Amino acid sequence: MRLSPNAEVVASVVAYSFCSGSLVLVNKLCLHYLPYPSIVVTIQLWAALLFIQLGHAFNLMEVDPIIMRFVKPYLLYTVAFSLGVYCNMKSLSLSNVETIIVFRALAPLLVSILDAVFLGREWPSLRSWGALSVIALGALGYAMTDEQFQSQGLQAYFWPTLYLFVISFEMAYGKKIISGVDMKTLSGPVLYTNLLGWPPMLAFAAMGGEYERLKNDISTRVMNGEEHLFPPIGILLLCLGCVVGTGIGYSGWFCRSKVSAASYTLIGVINKCLTVLVNLLIWDQHASVDGILSLSLCLAGGVFYKQAPMKKVDHDHTDTEDSGTPSKGKTDGGVEIGTTPLLQSPVQSRPNRGINV
Repeated sequence: MRLSPNAEVVASVVAYSFCSGSLVLVNKLCLHYLPYPSIVVTIQLWAALLFIQLGHAFNLMEVDPIIMRFVKPYLLYTVAFSLGVYCNMKSLSLSNVETIIVFRALAPLLVSILDAVFLGREWPSLRSWGALSVIALGALGYAMTDEQFQSQGLQAYFWPTLYLFVISFEMAYGKKIISGVDMKTLSGPVLYTNLLGWPPMLAFAAMGGEYERLKNDISTRVMNGEEHLFPPIGILLLCLGCVVGTGIGYSGWFCRSKVSAASYTLIGVINKCLTVLVNLLIWDQHASVDGILSLSLCLAGGVFYKQAPMKKVDHDHTDTEDSGTPSKGKTDGGVEIGTTPLLQSPVQSRPNRGINV
């Protein structure tokens, strides 16, 4: 039974929010037992590819074929995606979850500028600038209370800062190319992203010395006569991460097809509230109370951010939906957090429409 458009919007947002928040926590725990971030991500990408291939082999799903004209526009995007994942995993291995969330909350500030300069949008309204300022203020408040910042200074924020710039570029570039790639199935974007994404991750593993570290860890366990080469709980978390990672691939693209780009970006920030609450219950490397309040201020600012409309164009130069340029006087539709009800005007577009996070 096919869901109604409003129900599809709710389902896409709930599924993406659940997978996004869960994956951060699962990977954080997994890296505690298996400290090989790039290898862990590579296995998760392979798991999604295996899921797609098995589903296609048993005629359980349709999958877009590999076409060179689709590979080319996805290549740079996938490099940015892989670098963003690597920066995120490195940040998780060296810092706490709240640090990642705060820097992720700053992404709308940079994306709004890129939207206005490169993607044909108006500059944000005063309300949106105010919301972005609140986000920046919350991030500053967090930095002032973070123990790692006090002990390590800017070094503690190298990987989160790099993650911020990479993911902002990824979202802006993704918005530019994704609307022009005509995928027919939801598995298509997941297939291309994961297929192109795992080779860079293996290269990152080599650069990070993960293979040597893995070899030494295995040798140590063998010499010590340990029963398991890897902690069983680590293997269990890795398998769980593969399931959730595959889920976020599908739910992320599904959500992008149902809401506007700005709404998708903010959903990715706001759903981290649940991540923080769960993190406080299960992990001892969390922020102070003042830090959590500062983080909440970041998330509150995200709620009030309003996507800037597309710049108006002459009617004679208006393109169709496939060009990514809306008709004169219109925005590109979708859901606006903080401005319109969530169930209003879902975007009925192809699965690959939207912008990645």
